[in-house]
Amino acid sequence: MGGNLSNMEHGHTSAKSLSSHILTFHSTAKWKAYFDASKETNKLMVIEFTAAWCGPCKYMDPIIQDFAAKYIKVDFIKIDVDELMSISQEFQVQAMPTFILMKKGKVVDKVVGAKKEELEKLIEKHQN
Repeated sequence: MGGNLSNMEHGHTSAKSLSSHILTFHSTAKWKAYFDASKETNKLMVIEFTAAWCGPCKYMDPIIQDFAAKYIKVDFIKIDVDELMSISQEFQVQAMPTFILMKKGKVVDKVVGAKKEELEKLIEKHQN
């Protein structure tokens, strides 16, 4: 039993383990398939629209990893606006980072900018 416990503790401290809670999409087709499937569940989905060159996005990275580890019933998705421009246009993303909170395929809330406290309040509000 002690061996299992130490493995679990180790898993929570590694950055790789934390980032595995965040899905990153690199193709529109894969995103569409995932998005369509998500409409069938009542699970909260937090989509982060980001860009490699975006300073505030980099600031939010460890925060989002913490949220993904903390709110395990929430799906965290990362979409690079330069890579999947059609998806960011579909969601009318104007600035980075933009966080869109969705349930059953519908937008329930939105946060524009690196606003940690506001985002966390909205995750808490919509997670159930």
